[in-house]
Amino acid sequence: MPFPLDLFPLAGFAGLMAAAAVEDLRRLVIPNPIVVGLCVLWPLHLAAAPSFTLAGSGGAAACAVAVFLAGALLFSRGLMGGGDVKLLAAATLWAGPGGTPALLVVTAVLGGVLSLVLLSSAALRTAFAPAAAPAIPASRVPVPYGVAIVAAALIVTIPPSLSQ
Repeated sequence: MPFPLDLFPLAGFAGLMAAAAVEDLRRLVIPNPIVVGLCVLWPLHLAAAPSFTLAGSGGAAACAVAVFLAGALLFSRGLMGGGDVKLLAAATLWAGPGGTPALLVVTAVLGGVLSLVLLSSAALRTAFAPAAAPAIPASRVPVPYGVAIVAAALIVTIPPSLSQ
């Protein structure tokens, strides 16, 4: 049985996603070269995929544009970070039209869980801090939402790609 060539871009996808999560945890920044790398690898993945169709790739691009535009609106209102918007749009390319709803739902669930963990952690630190220590307001707890996007993208994208 020949080695499936689409595993190379898929491995690059997983590696770039992991790098995005690490950078978001470290600095609350998702570097542009990571997003560009994801977008450059996507056509290579399509070209090597056994189930490649032009309609499917056009649908994935349309979904990514829609997610980007919705995210840009959220960014303009201060509800989402710019790096998160770009990362989610790139992840949508890889998820395709069939996986986009699952990607968005899993991202929302994981992001909510991550937010609750970070908020409860901040509340515990405030509750057990010395009396002179300033309280951490809930609106100031940074949430590396890229971590939720990465986890959702890996959950939604990798298993279907391996089963082809």
